[in-house]
Amino acid sequence: MRIAHGVSVRIAYVTESFPPDVNGVAHTAMRVAEHLVSRGHDPLIIAPEPASGVPCPDSSLDFPVVRVKSIAIPCYQELRVGLPGPRVRQALAEHGTELVHLAGPFVLGAFAASAAKKMNLPMVAVYATDMPAYARLYHAGRLGQTVAWGRLRKIHNAVDRTLAPSSATASELHAHGVERVWLWARGVDSVRFDPARRSAQLRAELAPDGQLLVGYVGRLAAEKRVELLADVARLPGVRLVIVGSGPAEAAARRALPTARFLGQRGGDDLAAIYASLDVFVHSGPHDTFGNTLQEAAASGLPVVAPAAGGPIDLVRDGQTGFLVEPGSAAAIASAVARLVADPALRAAQGRAGRQWMLGRTWPAMCDELIGHYEAALAAAGTLRAEASA
Repeated sequence: MRIAHGVSVRIAYVTESFPPDVNGVAHTAMRVAEHLVSRGHDPLIIAPEPASGVPCPDSSLDFPVVRVKSIAIPCYQELRVGLPGPRVRQALAEHGTELVHLAGPFVLGAFAASAAKKMNLPMVAVYATDMPAYARLYHAGRLGQTVAWGRLRKIHNAVDRTLAPSSATASELHAHGVERVWLWARGVDSVRFDPARRSAQLRAELAPDGQLLVGYVGRLAAEKRVELLADVARLPGVRLVIVGSGPAEAAARRALPTARFLGQRGGDDLAAIYASLDVFVHSGPHDTFGNTLQEAAASGLPVVAPAAGGPIDLVRDGQTGFLVEPGSAAAIASAVARLVADPALRAAQGRAGRQWMLGRTWPAMCDELIGHYEAALAAAGTLRAEASA
């Protein structure tokens, strides 16, 4: 079943995170909703409310946003969890939802899945966050990891199809009993993130002695393992730049005393920082995708990242950067040192990464997502026809 040209479909996008949150799940939700509007569809966002006093962008958006009550996670105050309640089903009914998109479902998404099932609505779920790994990292141990997989398996096997962001993640989902898994990657804004934004003034501010700039962009949380960049910070002629914030910022500052910490940045400011770097480095081994890796590549940077999860699909080893042993500070530093010592290699890998990203735009990826919606709607139509026969 194809969604006919000019036909508007009412899609409820239930997400565990949405702006003002700054992370891949929130960013993807915004870009998908914007694209759905541009294609003539009628999206509704259902998301947790932010902390008291934090401004929301909701009133300035071209689509409705329904906020549900939320609470902060004790070990990660910046992350809020949406609470289940009757508001979810009420919002679906008032919107006239025809299909439900569950983005990283775990708490709010799991409740929405139950409501959608009772309403006989087709569902597409995106596996966005490695919750089992987080459960293990944040003091729940192997038991917490096992419980998390059990919950995720139940949620995802209740939907029409699950979309995995990378081949490694798809394999892991299959291994843990998740059925009906397809691949769906994320897009990148190659207009905003462009090598042309390189700033000599910014480079002089960050490295007044002419050092090469090696940068990390992302949340500062335990799972990101930014302490593994300590050997990079000690490389001769290198200045390490850290962009982001989070609960592990104080620990990161202690581990990386010579690094320049720029805090949370966004928009054109962030794009200029990317383009002004010489090498991009990523340390976390638990990313199911890696939006920042794509933004860095689009900015013309070679990317060094662990050979695990999302980066395996996003870095062409030896061509657009290097994939290294996960969890190895020495391996990260060795790859960075190789790039620091070879300007021609840096330039070649940066050009190759930029060229690759030009074909991974958000419109292209979101149109692919609409194809998954069409398949789910078609499957639901078949099931309803069989049920009424």
